[in-house]
Amino acid sequence: MEEKKFDINSLIGFVLLGAIMIWWMYTNQPTPEELAAEKAKTEQVQEETPTSTTTKSIDSDSIITQVTDSLSFEKAKGELGVFAYSASLPSATNNETILENDLIKLVISNKGGQIKEALIKKYVTHDSLPLYIVKDNNTSFNINFGTSDNRSLNTKDLFFEPSVTKNGDNKVLSMKLKVAEDKFLEYRYELKPDEYMIDFIIRSQGLSSAINSSQQLVLDWDLKAFKNEKSIRYENQQTEMYYEKEDEKIDYLSVGKEDDAEESDVNWVAFKQHFFSSILITDDAFEKATLTSKSLVENEDIDTTFTKQFHLKAPIALESGEINHKMNWYIGPNDYQILKKYDRNIKEVVNLGWGIFGFINRYIFIPVFNFLQGFIGNYGLIIILLTIVVRIIMSPLVYKSYLSSAKMKVLRPEMEEINKRLPGKENAMKRQQETMAVQSKAGVSPLSGCIPALLQMPVFFALFRFFPSNIDLRQKGFLWAEDLSAYDSVFKLPFKIPMYGDHISLFPILASVAIFFYMRMSQSQQMNMQPQQEGMPDMQKMMKMMMYLSPVMMLIFFNMYASSLSLYYFVSNLLTVGIMLVIKNYIIDEDKIHAKIQENKLKPKKESKFRQKLNDAMKQAQEQQAKQQKKK
Repeated sequence: MEEKKFDINSLIGFVLLGAIMIWWMYTNQPTPEELAAEKAKTEQVQEETPTSTTTKSIDSDSIITQVTDSLSFEKAKGELGVFAYSASLPSATNNETILENDLIKLVISNKGGQIKEALIKKYVTHDSLPLYIVKDNNTSFNINFGTSDNRSLNTKDLFFEPSVTKNGDNKVLSMKLKVAEDKFLEYRYELKPDEYMIDFIIRSQGLSSAINSSQQLVLDWDLKAFKNEKSIRYENQQTEMYYEKEDEKIDYLSVGKEDDAEESDVNWVAFKQHFFSSILITDDAFEKATLTSKSLVENEDIDTTFTKQFHLKAPIALESGEINHKMNWYIGPNDYQILKKYDRNIKEVVNLGWGIFGFINRYIFIPVFNFLQGFIGNYGLIIILLTIVVRIIMSPLVYKSYLSSAKMKVLRPEMEEINKRLPGKENAMKRQQETMAVQSKAGVSPLSGCIPALLQMPVFFALFRFFPSNIDLRQKGFLWAEDLSAYDSVFKLPFKIPMYGDHISLFPILASVAIFFYMRMSQSQQMNMQPQQEGMPDMQKMMKMMMYLSPVMMLIFFNMYASSLSLYYFVSNLLTVGIMLVIKNYIIDEDKIHAKIQENKLKPKKESKFRQKLNDAMKQAQEQQAKQQKKK
């Protein structure tokens, strides 16, 4: 019984002890004010307690993180030297700053101080997505430099401190890579309202003792160009690197697989895509620039993100140990009207053709197109009206050519009589001489039919450049064509035909049919001209071959080209056929032409000096041929 009593007493004692402890804890718990004070004290202790972060070694792939304690700061100093200061600032994070206006939005990263995103606001891709020139690390802008303590650093690995201000209506972003509060390397971006052009300055302050002036500072700019248009093959053909040298000579790298060049005194470099460009313009020419362009499209079915990779490498000069390099950066559309506003010749990135072809486009077709664009909203109708204007202007040349053919047709019987009277190779020279004499006496020149055709060629090639380069046609539809700057597709093939593609475009088919009938009419007219001479090439066979070959070539090659170009050639050839029919049936009178030729024959004809020299040369050749035959 005694043992049982002890257990009960022990239990009672433990219960009483627990109750006392609970009562004591309850009566001695802190007030809310004491709890708040204790929390503040704890947070202060935590802030003062050092925490350590690791830093990777400095190389092209390194990631520098913010250092917040003396140990990690010393480690960063061992790798970065005085530039470790930049890693100790609050800006040593992957934060971003947005700089934008109504046309363009730039996202600039603290890391590297470089543009991380560039969005062109008023344009979209062919599949209606936002159009980025820069995004997802497709670009790198870096300066490699040596330090006074023999380190080699890259700005793309280091952190810049951002500061946004305003200069009037302009937005200014200063990105500073600091070694002290008043010593830094600065990237300064200034964006104006309603401008694609960005003022960009690279300068330094107080870094003469930190930078090794004996080691060259090298700017590296790299960009992978995004696919933005419907056909990556066609876009890739229009994507190339342009640059201007000190003498204002424009040059470019090949649009093929890969090309590079080393140039001196380069004023600007353009990473030009089909309709958009990123152009770096410098006030002080790059003394030496290494340029590289590489196609990234090996297989059109697989390589669907990028077209080409561009790279610029150029040294940056120091002045008294400091950097002061003023530049501009154009990131925007290849719009000739916009680009020509800038007095830096960057409008040349719009490929309007060289020489006379570019002249015709700049001073004739662009003004006429802009005039029509001012009051007509349908771009297909603008192309048709432009074609009509061109055909009306060129119609006198068509008339001259057709008139020459009609004259030669009238003289054909006389030509055939000469061929019958002087057969064989031994009479070839005399036959040619008499033929030319008859033509001269009648006032007819066989070249008069070729010259009008040759005069039309510059217009043909000028328009071949004008339509594919015109950004105003981009994503503008007409009839079944959704985009006049790209191919029109009326049927998708279940397979791909080499050189042709995997679709059927209707405008090239119509253009091919029109050019077939045009060439057929031209051939029938040429066949009635001069008869085939012995020993001379059979022009009729050659023309017949071209009559079938030209439409096939147009059908194949234009299947991937801009539908605006095929629309122009269709309407142009259709109009030319119509003009030729009008001239043949209502303007040209062969009886009057015959009477005029007979009248010309009766008139004394003074030969030109060129004709006299030609006749003399032919007589000498004929005499020499006769002497050789006698010797035989």
